[in-house]
Amino acid sequence: MTTHKVNIAEKLAGFTELWAPRRIARVNDYEVKAAKLRGEFVWHSHEDTDELFLVVSGTLTIRLRDGDVVLGPGEMYVVPRGVEHCPAADEETAMLLFEPTGTANTGDVGGDRTRDPVDA
Repeated sequence: MTTHKVNIAEKLAGFTELWAPRRIARVNDYEVKAAKLRGEFVWHSHEDTDELFLVVSGTLTIRLRDGDVVLGPGEMYVVPRGVEHCPAADEETAMLLFEPTGTANTGDVGGDRTRDPVDA
């Protein structure tokens, strides 16, 4: 992992795959991941950790069982640990995630959409 400045736009321009987070930095025991999304993900939760979503471009809807949270560029939301959620985006959306190292993108459900983050 790098110890120099990171250009988020360049990192996002370096890949096209959707729903496949790329690790762009580490902060203590946390990873900063860049991701591109379109469509709906899977309902899941993370029993042991909160999850921070920060939208860079586009619009992200975080579906929650008790109501949706809609985020635009420059907005963020923290899903509390154990809260079931389902990220969705009608258009291609770029975002950053902040999660403890080793956090599965599909949380407690696993499945064929699970991706190990690779370095961007």
